[in-house]
Amino acid sequence: MKLTQKRILILLLILILGALSGRLALRAVMNFLMGGTMFGGNFL
Repeated sequence: MKLTQKRILILLLILILGALSGRLALRAVMNFLMGGTMFGGNFL
């Protein structure tokens, strides 16, 4: 694999991980604001 191919692969991996963690963070904030539980179910 060439260096440019490795760079593109790593960049895509970082992009996907960033999008997933960003969605999860947004969901956590919205859940906190609305008083819900994060992954469904009751912790108490």
